[in-house]
Amino acid sequence: MRALKRFGAEGIALLGAAVVFLVPFSFMLLTAVKDPLQSADLDFSWPNEWRAVQNLLEVIEARDYVLLRAYLNSTILTVVSVTLIVLFAAMAAFVLQRRAGRIGSLANFLVLAGLIIPPAIVPTIWLLQAIGLFKTLPGLILIEVAFHLSFAVLLFRAFVAAIPRELDEAAQIDGCTGLALFFRVIFPLLRPVTVTVIVTSSVAVFNDFVNPLYFLPGDDNATVQVTLYNFQSQYSTQWNLLFMDIVLITIPPLLLFIFFNRKIVAGMTAGAIKG
Repeated sequence: MRALKRFGAEGIALLGAAVVFLVPFSFMLLTAVKDPLQSADLDFSWPNEWRAVQNLLEVIEARDYVLLRAYLNSTILTVVSVTLIVLFAAMAAFVLQRRAGRIGSLANFLVLAGLIIPPAIVPTIWLLQAIGLFKTLPGLILIEVAFHLSFAVLLFRAFVAAIPRELDEAAQIDGCTGLALFFRVIFPLLRPVTVTVIVTSSVAVFNDFVNPLYFLPGDDNATVQVTLYNFQSQYSTQWNLLFMDIVLITIPPLLLFIFFNRKIVAGMTAGAIKG
């Protein structure tokens, strides 16, 4: 009887997952390969004419190959931002975990505030204009690092708490300075949570739509999410090209999650198990 109940619960869970994930994904794929007239119906019908290759080429060639420039910009933005997030968050988490006190409490409060307080768009634009980084890729990189740093610090700090302090003392007795202790002893031990931060931050930065729209406008600065505007205007929308663009944008993060989903869960739970 217990096994029957468990089988029923698992079946309901699988059915729910199929409805939530597979049905929208199937609708997206079907619309992406239809002709413009049939795609305008936005229904679940089978395509009368398969236009996968034609739609793919039209999306890539649109607006003088803006999608290819967008992929390059998004790749640079993601790689540099995630690298800075991992380095800054790991070092900050190590210091906050090892040095408790009033300053540490204040720093912890600021980290939590970074998760709770919503970003102020207009003052941030004023600040970027004042320092000459508005509409530049370095300016957007700083924005992404600031927005994702708090969550990464919390993940790293939970893992650092599981590393015994005796390891620090042994390294210092052997002559390690602060930076040598962190990069030669502590940082290699953070590999599971580092993979988690890399994957989650990469997906968040690559899929970010709002920040590039506000802080990096213009065709030359376009990121992949902003290219969705290429096929939608005030009076008309090319649904087949729009959904083909969504398919192309979805592939990289989807592959990242498929190959690293086990490491993500392991990294998020490793610190809790050891603690």
